[in-house]
Amino acid sequence: MFVGLSAFPLTPMYEDSIDEKAFIGLIQRLVNAEVDSIGVLGSTGNYAYFTREERKRVAQIAVQHAEKIPIMVGISALNLRDVLQNAEDAQIAGANAVLLAPMSYQKLTEIEVYKLYEVVTSKLSIPLCVYDNPGTTHFNFSDELHGRIAQLPNVRSIKIPGVPMEPQAALDRVNRLRALIPEHVSIGISGDSCAATGLNAGCEVWYSVIGGLYPEVAKSLTTAAQKGDINEALRLSKRLDPMWELFQRNGGSLRVVAAAAEIQTLVKSPCLPLPIRALEGDARKELATLLESLELS
Repeated sequence: MFVGLSAFPLTPMYEDSIDEKAFIGLIQRLVNAEVDSIGVLGSTGNYAYFTREERKRVAQIAVQHAEKIPIMVGISALNLRDVLQNAEDAQIAGANAVLLAPMSYQKLTEIEVYKLYEVVTSKLSIPLCVYDNPGTTHFNFSDELHGRIAQLPNVRSIKIPGVPMEPQAALDRVNRLRALIPEHVSIGISGDSCAATGLNAGCEVWYSVIGGLYPEVAKSLTTAAQKGDINEALRLSKRLDPMWELFQRNGGSLRVVAAAAEIQTLVKSPCLPLPIRALEGDARKELATLLESLELS
């Protein structure tokens, strides 16, 4: 399952509860588009803001409505005890894989992070994807640490942050990591703006934010890269440059995709767990104009 397009949808909220109807609708969009896998309770899924019971329910809904598409469930938490409970809940729900970031309040050491993955992987009966996201965890993986963790049982993919935009630099970065990990462990690109560059450089999977809301456009880009059509993948990404710019100007992708989902009435407003808010004011108007010009729906 760790190839192609892995789409990460929002977990929409409404009046302090998960909006199950809207969430099912978002999952159905991904099923209809035939994405390769669905990732729930990642950063776009706001995992850090939910209780154990809410996370369990999200996993259950995703598995129930994904039909034949594999589901990966985020299990990250501050405390190892809670990570293990989340992992158990995901497995009972029928998830096909789990996603784990070294989430912390106190900055973790490399030894602590290795031990986290060592314990969790020893308890799993399904594959694990390592979530390398220094923008939220404030932990920077070394390639050597990735290499050690990738040797652990059940580790099957590494979700890396953005690669350099220069093609050779991106290729060098992917190759450095590839040399340190087993062949059965895939490398996946996140950071939507550099997805085409990462896929063209040899990343096997795109862990995609925009794919969670607009799977067709993300799938077209992924398919082009898989076919070796480098220029077409870059062209499709270039067309979305205004969206990538909005991501950058607004502290990342979450507030932008949440506002897009609200504008197009895919979810009720407000859809994010407070105090986080989707784009408002002029930024929201700019996004509405952009969605129309890019014909995203």
